[in-house]
Amino acid sequence: MPAMRIGAAALAAAMLCAAPAGAADAPRISDGVVRIGVLTDMSSIFSDIGGKGSVVAAQMAVEDFGGKVLGAPVQVVSADHQNKTDVAATLARGWFDNQKVDVIQDALPSSVALAVSNLGKLKHKIVIASGAGTTRLSNEDCSPYTVQYSYDTYAFAANTVKALAKSGDKSWYFLTVDYALGASLEKDATDALAGAGGKLAGKAKHPIHSADLSSYLLQAQASGAKVIGLANAGADAVNAIKTAADFGIGNGVNRGKQKLAGLHLFISDIHSLGLQAAQGMLLTTSFYWDRDDATRAWSQRFYERTRRMPTLVQAGVYSSTLHYLKAIQSAQTDDSDAVMAKMRETPVNDFFAKDGRIRADGLMVHDMYLVEVKRPDESRRPWDFYKIRSVIPASEAFRPLSASTCPLMRK
Repeated sequence: MPAMRIGAAALAAAMLCAAPAGAADAPRISDGVVRIGVLTDMSSIFSDIGGKGSVVAAQMAVEDFGGKVLGAPVQVVSADHQNKTDVAATLARGWFDNQKVDVIQDALPSSVALAVSNLGKLKHKIVIASGAGTTRLSNEDCSPYTVQYSYDTYAFAANTVKALAKSGDKSWYFLTVDYALGASLEKDATDALAGAGGKLAGKAKHPIHSADLSSYLLQAQASGAKVIGLANAGADAVNAIKTAADFGIGNGVNRGKQKLAGLHLFISDIHSLGLQAAQGMLLTTSFYWDRDDATRAWSQRFYERTRRMPTLVQAGVYSSTLHYLKAIQSAQTDDSDAVMAKMRETPVNDFFAKDGRIRADGLMVHDMYLVEVKRPDESRRPWDFYKIRSVIPASEAFRPLSASTCPLMRK
């Protein structure tokens, strides 16, 4: 009997000694659940770009992944920040502190993304800004925990300006919305215009969600610029294009000599405008539902749930959510530092991006597409809006890493 007691004690001690090593090797999911928080605008001017469609896209990604990662359930929670930065910051803080949310997704518009990104940096929590464009996110306000996934204002504005300048349209007037996105769009477009030997004929700022843009567009018309660049987004961009048509400005039939260039347009905007108003416009995008078989297949699934084709933001939410879950699987933990390391080292290869890569400054670089909005007689079915004019390789589409002012680059 004594010998048996000694043997049992020895066995128990051996098990205790072995436990730490076994625990370290086991998958580690904080509080047993992976929570993805989709923080977006569901009731204001950007709701068509992200909104409920972004929530659906995240849910589709979780379902396609199997609903679990490392044996732990994956939950999607969502909230409407009402396009108010203070509301967004309060919601994000509550998610991180009280509801154990592991990653915040979408985060449009840029003002919201900047606030949430700074909070994520403070809390060591991942923020995937699929819906935000400002280049500040990968420059002076970069964070080791933030990924700017779908696009940035440089890719949108600079590539559109360069394309129009090549055809001789080198005199521009900018109509800019007065917040972070507009400032970023205007700067990137102005720099590209100067690089192409163009001329700035003038510029004006307007408040967000402006009900009447008539006076601003009359100023732009009086400038004599060949192109009026719209450095705004969502309902503001739609309103500007509709109002411009009343003054004979635009690219359609029987319009004046001045062209409109949307520097931040989405397929939802074209749907709201209709092809009669939007025809002929050039714009840059990172995703078009009708590009190939893979984009069509996923977009049809999305359409069956929403009755709308996806924007590039919504497609980016799906892609980046899958990329995040795969990184957890690979890292064997949902620890933010380990997951971010896997996200950076693993290329993105899906219907959204081919060989996309997250750089050290947090920007995910991938091919972009210069597209032209079709004439009504060229469209064969609903949402058949774009002709792809050219593919812009990732190496050309985004500002080079060597030009980044991200403080992380100095480490």
